[in-house]
Amino acid sequence: MSTTAVVFALVGAFMVGFSAASVFLEAKWVVEPLAQYGVPRAWWVWLGAAKAAGAVGLAAGVFVPAVGVAAAIGVAVYFAGAVVTVVRARAYAHVPFPVIYAAPAVVALALGFGG
Repeated sequence: MSTTAVVFALVGAFMVGFSAASVFLEAKWVVEPLAQYGVPRAWWVWLGAAKAAGAVGLAAGVFVPAVGVAAAIGVAVYFAGAVVTVVRARAYAHVPFPVIYAAPAVVALALGFGG
């Protein structure tokens, strides 16, 4: 795996981990929009757990590439779902945020994460 892919994977792991922690800590800038988008509060812990798993998988993927590939795909799919949720809520100005969080994982995957 290239050094650039490793850097993007680790940056992605940090960003997605930060996003997970923000959900678990119920940071205002995260949970208020979730409520506005209509995401049930009962889902929040599961969404945070999915993000945490993605972050761990991206970091572990530096050592076990197959795990990194699976995590990068999972992170991309998770945040694609977030984009759909934001668009359905008509909060168009918020669309860039999930895209920004997904970008490092997608770039690591495109750069040959695992290859």
